[in-house]
Amino acid sequence: MGRIADEGGQGEGGELKRTMGLLQLTLFSVGATLGTGIFFVLGQAVPVAGPAVVLGFVLAAVTALFSALSYAELAGTIPVSGSSYSYTYATMGELVAWVCGWCLLLEYAVSVSAVASSWGGYLNEFFNAAFGFRMPDAISNSPGSEGGIVNLPAVAIVLLATLLLLRGTSESATANTIMVFLKMAVLGFFCVVAFTAFRSGNFSDFAPMGFAGISAAGSKVFFSYIGFDAASTAGEEAKNPKRDLPLAILLSLLIVTVIYVLVGVAAVGVMPWQDFDSQTSLADVLNLATGDSTWPALILSFGVVISMGTVVLTVLYGQTRILFAMSRDGLIPKIFEKVGRTSVPVANTLIVATFVSLLAAVVPLGQLAEATSIGTLFAFALVNLGVIVLRRTKPELPRSFRTPLFPVTPVLGVAFCIYLMYGLDTITWIVFLIWTAAGLAAYFAYGHRHSRLAGRPGPTAKEHR
Repeated sequence: MGRIADEGGQGEGGELKRTMGLLQLTLFSVGATLGTGIFFVLGQAVPVAGPAVVLGFVLAAVTALFSALSYAELAGTIPVSGSSYSYTYATMGELVAWVCGWCLLLEYAVSVSAVASSWGGYLNEFFNAAFGFRMPDAISNSPGSEGGIVNLPAVAIVLLATLLLLRGTSESATANTIMVFLKMAVLGFFCVVAFTAFRSGNFSDFAPMGFAGISAAGSKVFFSYIGFDAASTAGEEAKNPKRDLPLAILLSLLIVTVIYVLVGVAAVGVMPWQDFDSQTSLADVLNLATGDSTWPALILSFGVVISMGTVVLTVLYGQTRILFAMSRDGLIPKIFEKVGRTSVPVANTLIVATFVSLLAAVVPLGQLAEATSIGTLFAFALVNLGVIVLRRTKPELPRSFRTPLFPVTPVLGVAFCIYLMYGLDTITWIVFLIWTAAGLAAYFAYGHRHSRLAGRPGPTAKEHR
């Protein structure tokens, strides 16, 4: 059984500060989940399901719910930084936890880099709609994109997020709260405008492809739900983690699902499902609803820019807290657990920001960005397994939340994750296996020899009793 840090978060490098309440934790998860996907995913999902795409969103939400319930139980039982890495450490030991954390490093770093590298393009669209101005392709696109040399907007958005994170967790959470409310307001604006042009006849042939179409749509939109676990990375900065972490995880999933279903209903109500194709975005729907007026599309493009900002901020935050937990366990150098005067891991944040900004600015990410999904699903599967293991090995532990219908719920969570992983492209599996092999080499070269389990002192590490 692995050891974990106590609830105070005290390690050799210092202590994180408890500043986040339920609202801030919930909106951290909403900010990480409610990204740019909803603005474009309907073009992929509607053609395969028709108006029943709304049930595809519900199906994906139920699939995510199995893992969310497991996250909620472990977050309330083991309220520490590190999310699935820390939960795996506590339930299945150091080696499995290392593999989990290593996969999360790839998933977080590449996904936030991909979002940052795309930000320049959407910022250009906003500038063009608002001011008739566009930045040159050479400085707004990454290499591999049209005319791209170095992506300066990607560096800018990572820098802005880094400055917020360095000011302190409370300040970061406040900025995220404001941006998430703006993002939800923009999507609410879309729904209000779309419903003015709503045609119920668009739903007459509700499920033209039957359940197979609904299932296919659910698979396509599932990845729009990834991020609900962001609150769990803040286990040591929550004011009341045993109560608030489980609530934040489940509330964020509920909020995002309601928004997705409303947007789906509004979009199909405006545009017949037969007119959707892979290039269709919410902006196209809005143009149809308003007769090609420009100002609604301007507001929507502003929402996309804000959406990407919240994803960069919350995913960078989660990345640093996972590294903080891994460092405290001795698996990576101690510099990642050093906490500064603002109660944040300063060096950790700067190292991550530098790496992410360089990756986003000058590296063509291509299909590597798509390959990160497997790391997330792998982590979800481990968390579901962790609930089963901890129930059997430590049944006496106090739990502020218990996964209902145990063990059916976590077993279904594992099954759904395996099913989705199985359906991923071959290149995704190749990247996953190569990255895992590199991680195992790194573990035996450094982590295994420096870990707490190998004798590195850890004043607050303790066995759960």
